[in-house]
Amino acid sequence: MDETKKSEYNEYNLVTIKEGDTKIQFPEYDKVSSYAPVFYNLRMELNRDTSILAIQTFQKYLERDICICDLFGGSGIRGVRYKKEIEGVEKVTINDISSTANEFAKRNIEINELENIEVTQHEANVILRNTRGEFDVIDIDPFGTPSYFIDSAAYCSKRNSLLCVTATDTSALSGTYKAPCIRKYNAKPYKSEYYHENGIRILAGFVALTLAKYKKYCEIKLSHSSEHYMRIYMEIKKGSKDSDESLENIGYISHCKECSYRETNKGLATSTPDTCPICGSKLTQAGPLWLGEIQNKEFIESMINEAENKTLNQKKNVLKLLNSCLSEVNSLATFYDVHVMCRNLKISAPKYDLILKELKNEGYIATPTHFSPLGIKTDAPCSRVKDIITKLSPNE
Repeated sequence: MDETKKSEYNEYNLVTIKEGDTKIQFPEYDKVSSYAPVFYNLRMELNRDTSILAIQTFQKYLERDICICDLFGGSGIRGVRYKKEIEGVEKVTINDISSTANEFAKRNIEINELENIEVTQHEANVILRNTRGEFDVIDIDPFGTPSYFIDSAAYCSKRNSLLCVTATDTSALSGTYKAPCIRKYNAKPYKSEYYHENGIRILAGFVALTLAKYKKYCEIKLSHSSEHYMRIYMEIKKGSKDSDESLENIGYISHCKECSYRETNKGLATSTPDTCPICGSKLTQAGPLWLGEIQNKEFIESMINEAENKTLNQKKNVLKLLNSCLSEVNSLATFYDVHVMCRNLKISAPKYDLILKELKNEGYIATPTHFSPLGIKTDAPCSRVKDIITKLSPNE
């Protein structure tokens, strides 16, 4: 390394850490923010560990070497880990608009003695528009909303590629701030007890609608809401007829804040009810959003198997997350929060496991959800869930 580079690095107090099998160096800073000299977020380690399993699973599904684009490289940790820890990676492109970030990405490539990693300095949309069909995996993990880059990713994505999207603007997607969600995702949110799931479905719907412009569609392999972000992995496919059929998964959720009744209606231009059929109150609408599957059984099971072969600092937490997502396969949209329902009923909450057991005994689907430790996904009518909770409450 030349003396000029050494002097540049000496401007900072360097931190060296190890994630998985990868060493990484970055400048020390007090707070994670977009103003840090080089962006590195320790809290996203779970995200990166999960991504390694997802991309490795996808690579084995393709049965060939793959090329990956890490669109927002920062310190380079994500792209460097992809090249070092995933088998069958032909090339990784690490992109960042910051020249300082790029210098640290190059440094971390050297530290890990890796080849076939390209470091580029472009605005994210520019590199996507100029590399159409080159990548098997595009990873969009920005600081904030990914909405500004989805159109370019849809244009760039090739058939049978994997698109990985992170959103950290969860307050907009979840309904705390409605106007930004409408502006960025062209969808109206609603802050119900299942607001994290609503956010995932709004993000997925936005991506699906954007892909359809290019006669492309997606199959969601895994989605999750963790800490301060939402993350979706989707396989991109092509075909105008299939793209049209995929949009049948777009629709709306109608929710009654008085009695917790909710219903889903598929169709971008479908009519939605105004009045709750149970209590007569006004229904609130959320959407358009994705009402199709958001978890894939075979893909998640393969990820769980891959975990045995990887060195992951967050392995225990990753497996917990994946098993929870696995339990949600084939479940309906939305869930009931036990404490919210008990608060509305003005009763004490029964044991969570007893509610699940009773619903299953009556022949209903009843599963936990990673979106909430007190959430229950079930096909039971709202009124029956209330009856069971009331019957099992220690007040009774």
